[in-house]
Amino acid sequence: FLQTIEAIKEGSWALEASSITFDNGVTRFVTPSTNFLSMNEGTGVVQTAFDNSNVYSPNGIGGVTLEGRITGEEAKIDEDGNLIYNYTIMGPQLSATVNIVITAYSNQATATVSPNFNNRDMIMTGNIYPYNSAGIFEGTTGY
Repeated sequence: FLQTIEAIKEGSWALEASSITFDNGVTRFVTPSTNFLSMNEGTGVVQTAFDNSNVYSPNGIGGVTLEGRITGEEAKIDEDGNLIYNYTIMGPQLSATVNIVITAYSNQATATVSPNFNNRDMIMTGNIYPYNSAGIFEGTTGY
């Protein structure tokens, strides 16, 4: 938990998702190394990849990879000890609000990604790691 808080403070972390729940209630269990949220050096990434090699995808690994600039960061610890972390990510193909709840005394997290141009939220559940020790693989961006 302390390592996670430090990574958030430094702006260098990755949430490796083990599941993604879509606005229609469907949950997919996914590969954490290719389904993630990350932040490093002021740039945020939202990536999905659904392990379906039969479908064309903009990122080349079964989904999309979107990058953007991070603004409006806010962090607080609630009365139960959970870390609540919110920010906005803005990029050429992405504008979204991200709300992350990191469970007290752990690195387990649930992130809600809410696009600013529609109501199709996506919830990513997994673990947060410092960026330099995360096991993420980023696909092609800028399609």
